[in-house]
Amino acid sequence: MDRLLLERLNAARRERRAAVLVTQIEGGAQRLVELDQVNADPLGEEIDAALRSGKSGMVEREGASYFLTVQVPPVRLVVIGAVHISQALAPMAKMVGFDMVIVDPRTAFATPERFPDVPVLAEWPEVALPPMKIDRYTAICCFTHDPKIDDPALEQALRAQCFYIGALGSRKTHGKRLERLTAKGFGAEDMARIRAPIGLDIGAVTPPEIATSVLGEIILALRKKPLRVEKPA
Repeated sequence: MDRLLLERLNAARRERRAAVLVTQIEGGAQRLVELDQVNADPLGEEIDAALRSGKSGMVEREGASYFLTVQVPPVRLVVIGAVHISQALAPMAKMVGFDMVIVDPRTAFATPERFPDVPVLAEWPEVALPPMKIDRYTAICCFTHDPKIDDPALEQALRAQCFYIGALGSRKTHGKRLERLTAKGFGAEDMARIRAPIGLDIGAVTPPEIATSVLGEIILALRKKPLRVEKPA
């Protein structure tokens, strides 16, 4: 591999930027395609599909063969609220390979004893999230029902273009949430990205059932929707 390409690939890995190394089988020509370059690349459709699947592989285009080496950051799941749903979600997230972190300033809930295998930050979202540098490979779930805790997390998630943003609550609760976000300057397109009520509509009732519906919706957003920001024509 060309030294410059290797340096760019390593830099993308360090900075949690998705990238695909395209190698033409005949001749061995290589190029590195990052997320903001996908649309302009001749293999844009194939690269986009590879990024969403997270898997490397061979593709064909106009009689030529290419190998796509996919490099995507590990998916992070940031859960706002150390509640029963979070306890049920933690082992499920681990099984699918998500790096989960729980943020909750309420120290009575945010304890290592309740979440022995997950990092727990007993801080307000506006303090905890900036150092994480949440990004397009981050999912945010808000479970507290408390606007003082959930709203700042939602604001940061929207600005960071997180691929999944979900919030617990009824449609009435969500309507009031949207009013508050509108007052903060967010538009209809931004707020349409918030999944609320959170989770797939499977009739979930118990915390484990709700956790299952949420995890399914996150995987759906990750694998079936483009990770790059789509702008209307």
